[in-house]
Amino acid sequence: MADAAPPGVDATDFLTAVAEDAYELVAALDFVSPVVVTSVPGMEEIVWPGTPVVEIPDLSGGALVEAAFGALPYGEQAVLLSAAAPDLPPLLIGKLFRELGRARIAVCPDAGGGTVAFAAHLPYPDWAAVGFDDLDPIKALRASAPGSRMVARGPGWHRLRTPGDIRLLDPGLEGWDNTRALLSH
Repeated sequence: MADAAPPGVDATDFLTAVAEDAYELVAALDFVSPVVVTSVPGMEEIVWPGTPVVEIPDLSGGALVEAAFGALPYGEQAVLLSAAAPDLPPLLIGKLFRELGRARIAVCPDAGGGTVAFAAHLPYPDWAAVGFDDLDPIKALRASAPGSRMVARGPGWHRLRTPGDIRLLDPGLEGWDNTRALLSH
């Protein structure tokens, strides 16, 4: 995600601002208990007191998703949100939870390919070996699922993966204050 920092913006500052905005988005939701699962040291600096920060190894692909869901300290359902989506409308997280009423996993696909967020019943199923950057995660998950209705598709959004992706941020949406402040300097 630090690769998405625009020219002239420190990559570490960018990573921190975007992650903090993603955290604030989740922390503001009713009936949701945020947990930060990360391989980046120092993330306890961006959270409210009492929010668990769980460190996992620096992984990628399906191993990252599996480790992140497996590291959660509690819960029957969870949404794993990429920190690279600081302007995600909270309603889309709610829609993922709603999809879990009929499916084992729900995916918020990235408009550019990949995934913005995964929602799942816990424990995370071992057949769901898909990562955030898999181009067609819904197709891959449905192919590996033991039943055709085990995977639901939620509304799509976008992630910040390159400096050009900054143009995708919606200035009309509330939130993402830290990213917005960093980019306005």
